[in-house]
Amino acid sequence: MGRLKNDVITAEDRRQPATTLGDVVAAGHGIFCWCNRCGHNGEIDAGVLLARLGPAIPVPEIGAHMRCSGCQAKDVATRPAWPSRGTVAGHLAMDGEEEAEAI
Repeated sequence: MGRLKNDVITAEDRRQPATTLGDVVAAGHGIFCWCNRCGHNGEIDAGVLLARLGPAIPVPEIGAHMRCSGCQAKDVATRPAWPSRGTVAGHLAMDGEEEAEAI
């Protein structure tokens, strides 16, 4: 990525605060966790974390307080477990083929 583009993206990231644990709890969502070592992943109830970490902690920083239950690594990434939008793209059938159905 070019330096100018990287500087613009970095500046935009600084202006926009990260979602906090309190925001996620208020929205009624969980926290999605991903181990960067083994790929183990899952969703944790945000209410359980709220009692331990408080509402002001940014969601990306929660991973620093976690350990993977699969490989015991402390390299865990976290993000809000936003609800799925379902199928976001559809494909039209080519001539002579049946149209694909959503799974």
